[in-house]
Amino acid sequence: MRLILPLLLFAAHPLAGETKLAVRAGETFTYKVSWAVLPGAGEIKFTAADDTTGITPQLRVTTTTQTRGLARMLLPFDAKAESIFDLASGHLLALRESNTQRSKKSEHAVTFDYATAKAHYSVPGSIDPPRALTMPAGDPMDLIMSLVQTRSWDLKPGEKRDALVLFDDDFYELTIHAVRTEEVRTSLGTFQALVLEPRMDKTAPKGMFKRGSTARVWISQDERRLPVKFEVEFKLGTGVATLTRYDAPPSARATEGKPAAAKIPAPSDAKNSRP
Repeated sequence: MRLILPLLLFAAHPLAGETKLAVRAGETFTYKVSWAVLPGAGEIKFTAADDTTGITPQLRVTTTTQTRGLARMLLPFDAKAESIFDLASGHLLALRESNTQRSKKSEHAVTFDYATAKAHYSVPGSIDPPRALTMPAGDPMDLIMSLVQTRSWDLKPGEKRDALVLFDDDFYELTIHAVRTEEVRTSLGTFQALVLEPRMDKTAPKGMFKRGSTARVWISQDERRLPVKFEVEFKLGTGVATLTRYDAPPSARATEGKPAAAKIPAPSDAKNSRP
């Protein structure tokens, strides 16, 4: 998923074994996006739900992005991405992305064939046939899902792990580095978080990485391992997405006795939670 201003422009051969998805049906993450002098530049909402359209159990992950306030006056932008995952293998089966910037709309869809290591890229409504993209080794995901997926990893500072990210019609072979732990203050409370940074170690940098941009994600080190913050540094400023609301899956809400739609404070610092 590409994020804008500029975080809102920030959305194979299978690995051995199965991929355990880091999100469950019913989970929702809502982020406030700030950039430079615009504290409320936009919002990102990331939701997972069961998908019953396939013949096997599947998970549909939907990411919506929009500018807000002054940023929307300067640059109206709305985007939506839907990813369908096979729950048995954890593999991404299909991805569809669309965005509208002012009056200009773009859309594309990708399906994945792991047997042939090909992804098929198409533009809905186009007379052109789908283009076949060769998939590098790994389990492809969009950038946001790839960063959220890291909450299921047990990395320690100094460790790293590879990830395969699809930007539009181009695959990026990234290495996610665990850099350090630090404290993050949000409206949900204060979290001790692991800072993860994707880099292009295995291939020549391209895209945002070639232009010197840096991306980071902060994963809380409590039992929920929430992605509490994202950050992208550009030459024109830094875009920051901070978690403002988290809705747990129904099973977790039943266990914790939490209401269905609550702002859940960090258990380690509930007294510091702000409305």
